[in-house]
Amino acid sequence: MPSWSPRPCSGPSSARPRRDCPADPLPGTAIGEVVAAPDSSGLRPGELVGHDLGWREYAVVPVDRCRRLGDSLPDPLAHLSQGWTAYAALTRTAAVRTGDTVLITGAAGAVGSLAGQIARRLGAARVIGTTGSPAKARVLTTELGYDAVIVRGAGPITTQLADTAPDGIDVALDTVGGEQLQAAVHAARPHARIVLIGALSAQLAAEGTGTTAPLELDLVPIVLKRISLRGSNAADHPDALAEWTQRFGAWLHTGNIRFPHTRIHGIDRAARAFQDVVEGRHVGAVLVEL
Repeated sequence: MPSWSPRPCSGPSSARPRRDCPADPLPGTAIGEVVAAPDSSGLRPGELVGHDLGWREYAVVPVDRCRRLGDSLPDPLAHLSQGWTAYAALTRTAAVRTGDTVLITGAAGAVGSLAGQIARRLGAARVIGTTGSPAKARVLTTELGYDAVIVRGAGPITTQLADTAPDGIDVALDTVGGEQLQAAVHAARPHARIVLIGALSAQLAAEGTGTTAPLELDLVPIVLKRISLRGSNAADHPDALAEWTQRFGAWLHTGNIRFPHTRIHGIDRAARAFQDVVEGRHVGAVLVEL
């Protein structure tokens, strides 16, 4: 979960934090205000930078792990969005085309709440999502541009998807796995592109360790329809970050996209915020603000 840390400080690049101790702060993407930095770094006190040592009030951050944020986005917190993940998957791995029907599983999450909007900006003709409650489904269709939303528990996912996409889907961005991925394969058109970026069905399951996600898929439609299934990680597409930031900023300035998020104030509430994410209490990203 991204965090917002207003006062970490920059330090020499030789300072490497340990991450193998159970008592260490949790790492994660953060935004910080520079308190002090070497003159040679080019960083100045008061400047906002991005780094990966979140979940703390102060941090000694190697200069080469600080990223100047600049003013490309109207709100610095937008740099903590998961839009890069969705953008890289939809532009590089799936290559959404004009007229595509796109399915986003876990549509109310940090990735999904932006992915549907991105797919629309890329030319998708119809965008369908999945979520866990009717209340979230209403937000997705009335505020975030989804054409239809399938609600988990309201009936078999395969049946609901057949009803909402009777002609099938061209692209699926899957953050869930399980029954929802099975339904995506069943609904896929010939040459459909399915991008796998998560396995929430296993990670949030009451049983198991969350580190594996076994799944049975029907290979017949995959072979006959030449469906592609590919895992995707935004880190594989570093060129997409600058491109995403530029387009995200332009879309935000013109009102063509929204950044759904909830701000939780105080590092003492970080554990509660993380639990809220696990329980799906919010739409979009959950940010801890110090």
